[in-house]
Amino acid sequence: MSIKGFLRFLFPVLLLPALTGCFVSPEGASSPGGVTSGSRLRVALAFPPAENLSPYGADATLLSRLGVTEGVTALDANGAAAPALARSWRRESDRTWSFTLREATFQDGTDVTPAAVASALTHAKKAQPAPAALAGVTLDAQADGAHGIRVTTATPDPVLPLRLSSPSLAILSPHAYKKKARGKTDAATPVGTATGPFEIAKVSGGSATLDRYDDYWGGLAHASGIDARFIKDGTARANAVRTGEVDIAEAIPVAQAATLDEATLEEAGTTRTTSLQLNTGTGPFKNPRLRAAARRAIDSSALVKGVFEGYADPGAGIFGPAVTWAESKRVKTAGRVKAAHPDGASITLATYDNRPELPEVAQVVQQQLQKAGFTVKLEVREYSRLESDALAGKFDAFIGARNSLLDTGDPVGVLGSDYTCHGGYNLARLCDKQVDRAVTEAIETDGTEQRQDAAMAAEAAILGTDAVVPLAHQQIIAGVSTKVRGVLLDPYERTLVGAGTRR
Repeated sequence: MSIKGFLRFLFPVLLLPALTGCFVSPEGASSPGGVTSGSRLRVALAFPPAENLSPYGADATLLSRLGVTEGVTALDANGAAAPALARSWRRESDRTWSFTLREATFQDGTDVTPAAVASALTHAKKAQPAPAALAGVTLDAQADGAHGIRVTTATPDPVLPLRLSSPSLAILSPHAYKKKARGKTDAATPVGTATGPFEIAKVSGGSATLDRYDDYWGGLAHASGIDARFIKDGTARANAVRTGEVDIAEAIPVAQAATLDEATLEEAGTTRTTSLQLNTGTGPFKNPRLRAAARRAIDSSALVKGVFEGYADPGAGIFGPAVTWAESKRVKTAGRVKAAHPDGASITLATYDNRPELPEVAQVVQQQLQKAGFTVKLEVREYSRLESDALAGKFDAFIGARNSLLDTGDPVGVLGSDYTCHGGYNLARLCDKQVDRAVTEAIETDGTEQRQDAAMAAEAAILGTDAVVPLAHQQIIAGVSTKVRGVLLDPYERTLVGAGTRR
């Protein structure tokens, strides 16, 4: 791939350096601490761009974590919508929202105008495949006066401000979108067209160079730039921190945490849950009594202690303790069927090795299921070589790590995509009328508190089918030099480096 082609697929949504409140933020654009220059940050990332730096898919999170892109809104620590390029908003009707934009510029020097923001959302709407944040949603964005946009949805969408915080809905300048000869829109490029405090200067092989964007609306970033390296191997990332080759390394494997100086470890809870998905469509786990037997066989506390070495919490549900409101609203699961004895039922258990803990988790789960009476064949592949077979139902069981609030910040979104009859990421191939009814009710529920209550009722319905067995709620472990301040570890894994990060 040419450098130009590689550049066209890097990183979206910077979460602001300091967001306060839910609807209005100060207009302060002074530089943090009055900084006019600063050292470059050396950062090691676990996953290289995989989708040609498309801002509409998984690579969007890379852009967000490196402070390249921003959305209309962001998420605060409690999962509520917070100001980003929009400084305030209000709901005008069931289907229409009005957003007031702040004064800002794109990295190509053009102004962030209502027309430009509306155009960016329109391009995202037309992208193929569609961003996950827009799954099942039809929206129309129009400029509204000198400083606003009006967004109308085909059906009522009470979580639109949350939806617009998605990294895959980052706002890029009109220059990001080029036309092909046949009139089709080419993939958008975030290179020099985003709004964050850092802009992409060069990508070469397994590294990327970013420079500070001096006209960032939030003020001059402390660091003068970022030198990013994509290091897939977790041991190599840990070694890079230990030897001082990098200042920040994300996703330190738990097995490597003990090898680093405690002063260089930073941890945070995440909304990522490692779960065992059981294929309810075909094979042994079509039988709900065998699913119940699998659930009873799992000891998640052993996984937390033995595999995650304490850097996780035992699986409590689809939503873990990092979802701050979940535990107080959790609904007791009732009506589960009685477990049957497996009698040697043969199953294939699959997982992927992109996250180094997962193969070890799978080995422990394999042993626990075998002890309960199952015959278990384990299959481990790279995720890109595994996903299509998993979605096609070619495995009886699948272990994966899923960030439940990554796409939209709305708890209902992951339930619809992962556990309903027509869900696009339904690894358990679950199709249950009661579950679909509970999820639909949650989707149609307005009001933050009420929607959370409905989401937890739907979670209970899903857990009652034993289609999914939550194993562990993971924590982020990052290696950070003792000279570095201001690393952004948020539970949604959207941020890492921002305007306030410095060395």
